[in-house]
Amino acid sequence: MFQPEDPLVPPKPAFEEPWHAQVLALAAAMVKAKIFTPGQWATALGNELKKAQANNAPDSDNTYYQAALSALEKLSQNEAGLESEELLQRKLAWERAYKNTPHGKPVLLSNSG
Repeated sequence: MFQPEDPLVPPKPAFEEPWHAQVLALAAAMVKAKIFTPGQWATALGNELKKAQANNAPDSDNTYYQAALSALEKLSQNEAGLESEELLQRKLAWERAYKNTPHGKPVLLSNSG
């Protein structure tokens, strides 16, 4: 018997890369923790998407990811009280951790040293 496809399952993967989903999961966790409101998230993401459109960025998953990441970083600074320098140092630590992690192993911040 013919079974129609599940209409709730997206026809393709929802995200190109796992970290695309992770930025949205982080935003959801920060909303749940009441660091910022759903409205603040929607506004920040909308503003970043408008900037991308004004800069003629392609309508792609990567453009959406970059906008979401930028919105999350700005809200983290503004609402969570993270300083720009602190955010930069954390980014650099993750970059070092990534470069010091053997292929196929999980990237851990403890590998940044």
